[in-house]
Amino acid sequence: MNLNIVVYSKSACPQCDQAKMLLKTKSIDFTEVKIDDEAERLAFFEKCGPSVRQMPQIFINEQRVGGLAGLQAALTQLGR
Repeated sequence: MNLNIVVYSKSACPQCDQAKMLLKTKSIDFTEVKIDDEAERLAFFEKCGPSVRQMPQIFINEQRVGGLAGLQAALTQLGR
């Protein structure tokens, strides 16, 4: 199964770094989109939903799985 993973992150974000490292150690390809501008980040959060207020935000095959914990759960579910 081909996974299209997009990690929306920001600079100086330990959770973002952990999520990217998890994917790298499992040799899973992903695309990173950095959103360092606060106004852009707030607009992005609005698109994601009212409860979204932190980075990273991770999407697998265009479905938001959430942050680091959501990524770990999704990978476990996918057998990765």
